[in-house]
Amino acid sequence: QVQLVESGGGLVQPGGSLRLSCAASGSIVSIDTMGWYRQAPGKERELVASIKRNDSTNYADSVKGRFTISRDNAKNTIYLQMNSLKPEDTALYYCNANIQSWTIFNYWGQGTQVTVSS
Repeated sequence: QVQLVESGGGLVQPGGSLRLSCAASGSIVSIDTMGWYRQAPGKERELVASIKRNDSTNYADSVKGRFTISRDNAKNTIYLQMNSLKPEDTALYYCNANIQSWTIFNYWGQGTQVTVSS
């Protein structure tokens, strides 16, 4: 059984920073693309950033220059460093990964809340 567990969310003032982590565990053979999505109330879930096993990255235009995604393949973990946070970054942030166990499947974490407010 494979699990994705996120951590690091919380309440931060505008202009502040947070670092999210997502660790994959279980019967894992390999992990391809991992990423962060977010969903604000009343809005659709959207891609924030993704990273391939070779460290190739992709960012939403709204977070370019402020957020940085990284991964530690030895720990099956990805991180999202979020700087210069804005109120519009407030959302539930989900980790996502394409993981090969006995088959290749797309997994989601349970989500971690990020609230940017003064």
